Amino acid sequence: MKFLHTIWLLLILVPSFAVAQRNGSQQTSLTRELIRKAERRLSDMGYWTGAVDGVVDPATRAALVAFQKWEGRAITGRLTIDEVEAIRTSAVPKARELGYEHVEVDLDRQVLLLVDRESGVRVLPVSTGTGKPFVDEGQTSIAYTPRGRFIVYRKGIGWETGPLGSVYYPNDISGGVAIHGSRDVPIEPASHGCIRIPMFAAREVSKLLKLGTIVLVYDNVSFVSAKDWVENPRLKQAALLNFAATDDLDQAHVSKTKSKSVAIRKVRSKMIRA
Repeated sequence: MKFLHTIWLLLILVPSFAVAQRNGSQQTSLTRELIRKAERRLSDMGYWTGAVDGVVDPATRAALVAFQKWEGRAITGRLTIDEVEAIRTSAVPKARELGYEHVEVDLDRQVLLLVDRESGVRVLPVSTGTGKPFVDEGQTSIAYTPRGRFIVYRKGIGWETGPLGSVYYPNDISGGVAIHGSRDVPIEPASHGCIRIPMFAAREVSKLLKLGTIVLVYDNVSFVSAKDWVENPRLKQAALLNFAATDDLDQAHVSKTKSKSVAIRKVRSKMIRA
């Protein structure tokens, strides 16, 4: 009787164990050639993979995370057989506005798209403002990434450090908010308001984001077009001068007074919201 009971348990457990073993080995069962094909497909669709070499490195994982965010899939950063199949059958991401060079930051998906004149894209995962309060130098602010249309009006080289953290190759778009490289780019919003991008892409992104680059930041309820700036360059130039002048004014106020409102501006002028 005891022997029959043992046989009965084995008949139940062995198939379950075999299924679990197959599922758990999906990651390791991928050949380098299959990984390379997945990287190639991701790259062809516009996801920033780095070298297409069949090696799952930080750039490959970032591209996979961006893909999973865009497609609304579970964000795991793991390349499995299921993900390879999804990559194979998915469509190319499309920007909200087409026909001119600019950057788009989709806050709902938490991705950044570099858009060229032919409407091609390069896609990176980002981490933006948490929407939560934070305290700096005794003042409380909200970790908010502003929505709207902006222009890159100042650029930094290498690291810049301040009371809220360090940023790598920052590209200022609005007061204390910049697109910059960070060692910490989690899958969810985590910044004080800036738009964090992975370190491996920060220098190249900074080269692509020349002064005057248009940046559109939006969510599912707010979108502002910049086509009138493209059609009338004088409007864009006026906006660029306004962004730069506002930042200079903030810095001038900081040097003259210590009021509460200016204390917040001081953080922005240092571009250290991180």
